[in-house]
Amino acid sequence: MAVKWSGGHCSSVLCLAVSAEGLVASGAERGELALWDGGGSPAAQLRLPPAEDVTSVVFSARRPSTLYSSHGQTVSVLDVRALQEPLQRFHVNEEEINCLSLNDTDGFLAAADDSGAIKVVDLESKKVSRSLRHSNICSSVAFRPQRPQSLVSCGLDMQVMLWNLQKARPLWTTNLQECDMEESPQSAGQFLNPPLAHSLSVASCGNIFGCGAQDGKIRIFRVTGARFERELEFQGHSLGVSQVLFLPEAYWLLSGGNDGKVSLWDVSSNVGKQQKSPAKSLHRTKARAAASSRKDGKLSKVASTEHPGVVPKLTIEHGEKVNWLSCAEIKGCRRVLVADQTSSVSAYPLPEP
Repeated sequence: MAVKWSGGHCSSVLCLAVSAEGLVASGAERGELALWDGGGSPAAQLRLPPAEDVTSVVFSARRPSTLYSSHGQTVSVLDVRALQEPLQRFHVNEEEINCLSLNDTDGFLAAADDSGAIKVVDLESKKVSRSLRHSNICSSVAFRPQRPQSLVSCGLDMQVMLWNLQKARPLWTTNLQECDMEESPQSAGQFLNPPLAHSLSVASCGNIFGCGAQDGKIRIFRVTGARFERELEFQGHSLGVSQVLFLPEAYWLLSGGNDGKVSLWDVSSNVGKQQKSPAKSLHRTKARAAASSRKDGKLSKVASTEHPGVVPKLTIEHGEKVNWLSCAEIKGCRRVLVADQTSSVSAYPLPEP
């Protein structure tokens, strides 16, 4: 049963973030920003001028009181201990920003926008250090944990890309539609419902990441060196997958869809165990060995390693299109936080790993 957090917004909530200290931030349409305490009560509110939608919020891992918030083409830096006029603003994007990501050393901030650009800001010099690009709207960008120079991105050009900040061109690119057509040439439905990529999340190990797309599928990839390969693909939702989120310290993945459902998946028994061609098998021996030695191996209750057999551990009939997912520990219980078309945030209990 959901607990509704209300009173923080008048407009649809678009994004969420949780700080290392457990403070929750939410952004909504028309410049609305709110902070929530552990009990789900609004602790502070602010309207960012000029009332443009707040599309992404992210806390600093090293300085939990620092919050980065994107609204329109601007990123505002805020101190949540006194939520008022931004400490600093970055205006480096030319179109509306869709997603922010901060690397775990607090050195770089990436902002992906509607033009397809990813502007990477060096937070020490406060200047753009790298400008990366998709050929269409870039919907999601994520730095890889423990690898501060490496990030992945995806967009409505159906491309998933791996980048290193030392290079302007992607290290590796996959076109989701081309891959699907290669694997299933008869898949005419792909033309009717192309796999426009909406969301990315990287697991805490830094080598596994998931992508949610418009065709309702969730794809899991493994990074090996300067490239990545698809580990797993399964139908996650009956409509587009708007959000994916790896939980910390486990290969548990949350997904939210336009079908109004939120699902929890355990992909630990699938990661590294799909059959590969001989040419790829040597390339992956070390990665598989590392994965099998992880404690995450105990999370192995997925019904089958075959794609159609991947079943959710938990499905929540949320009922509204999911705009954002986050996870927080509240009063000793893990909760999935859901932002949707309404002005409330919903909190649902999650099972323990």
